[in-house]
Amino acid sequence: MYASVLAATQVGVDPRPVVVEAHGKGTGRGRFSIVGLPDTAVREAAERVRSAVAAAGARLPKNVLVNLAPGDVRKEGPTYDLPIALAAVRSEEPGGGPLVSAGELSLDGSVRGTRNALAAALVAAQAGLPCLLPDDAAPVAALVPRADIRLVGSLAEAITVSREGGGRVPEEVAAPTLASPPDLADVRGQSDARRALEIAAAGGHHLLFIGPPGTGKSLLASCLPGILPSLDPDASLASALVWAAAGEDRADPGIPAFRAPHHSASGAALLGGGSGTPVPGEISRAHLGVLHLDELGEFPPHLLDALRQPLEDGSVTIARRGTTVRFPSRFQLVASTNPCPCGHLGDRRRPCTCGAGQLERYRRRLSGPLIDRIDVRVAVGQPAPAELLGPPGEPSSAVRTRVDDARARQDARGCPNHALGRRRLDALEVDRSASELLHRALDGGRLSGRGFDRVRRVARTIADLAGEDVVAEPHVAEALAFRGDDVG
Repeated sequence: MYASVLAATQVGVDPRPVVVEAHGKGTGRGRFSIVGLPDTAVREAAERVRSAVAAAGARLPKNVLVNLAPGDVRKEGPTYDLPIALAAVRSEEPGGGPLVSAGELSLDGSVRGTRNALAAALVAAQAGLPCLLPDDAAPVAALVPRADIRLVGSLAEAITVSREGGGRVPEEVAAPTLASPPDLADVRGQSDARRALEIAAAGGHHLLFIGPPGTGKSLLASCLPGILPSLDPDASLASALVWAAAGEDRADPGIPAFRAPHHSASGAALLGGGSGTPVPGEISRAHLGVLHLDELGEFPPHLLDALRQPLEDGSVTIARRGTTVRFPSRFQLVASTNPCPCGHLGDRRRPCTCGAGQLERYRRRLSGPLIDRIDVRVAVGQPAPAELLGPPGEPSSAVRTRVDDARARQDARGCPNHALGRRRLDALEVDRSASELLHRALDGGRLSGRGFDRVRRVARTIADLAGEDVVAEPHVAEALAFRGDDVG
């Protein structure tokens, strides 16, 4: 007899339904074949399903043919175990309505969590069908609104729920306890760098710290997630889908991701790719969060140049073996770098030992077009002894309050300031003296066309932090100062 249930796969960040069809004939032990472009793990499901069905007290036909449609999409991993088992059992003992399921089977019939649980929940919600998932998929399922999730712990329970309905529904899932990001109270001195960090957080602007080793550049960057607003449910789901494409679950998708790849990372690790099905790289895992590139000058120039398009477009396209996948990558870049190979150019305490040729080669690694896409650049110097021995700085909680207020003003206008287009920028209220200062900077060759728009965006953010409706000259002057032409 013939039976079918639905499973799900994920192509890039797009969930897609997979029809699991089973045709059975006879009883007893015979052939169990799986077709539809399965990988090794899917083909091995035949043995896991046999043992799990026996443990559940159910029966299989003697010969079972399972087809995974569409047949031109590769099926990977043990996530298809549970839907294959349900379809095969139904082909012998019909009963139950349409449903979606995902889960790996143990030989004793228990159900383990696996990838594609989020995709299955989304497919079920779109189709208006119940979705059977393992117990440990409850946190992932909670991200999908209006999904009819039924949790099961074993194949026997899944068979019963698929025929009779009912089943356990996910309860409120408490957010896991995670390590908190460093607090800005730990940063001594560095008033300019702290101000730059606050402006970047308030407007979602890209940020570059330039200074000698040991000045706190990395600490400042790691404090950024602690002053950013939490992700709303839609953004949390979008972030979780990217991680699901890499076969991982985010511990708390409501918190903006913070990724800090090492400068020795490969192109595939940073941008995405791989030898098989393309997986997202670090820039996509940082989607709607923060990408920290420490020691920016040590990254290979070709990788830094490859960041220019994602910085502008908010996505990266990976082509592998005839497959083209687009991953979102709307991250906030926070980079830090030494001013020279020895790190002490401009340091008042230690002289720079680099030759002119070394300095020129080092500067060439940071291309002008890449630097021009970074809105806020600030020199970070050695703090004075009195600052290091002084009281703690302002805590992240106080800064985040101002950031939240500034973001609320931007939300009322329709988008964060870093995403303001030319028409919206032209429509912003700017007083006469601020406009004249902008035009002088543009006429003097200090700004490119892109830089002109970026300064206007940063100035608007500074005005939002001040609670001002009109961009004034001090706001533009501070934005121009943070272009850092003397440090870029």
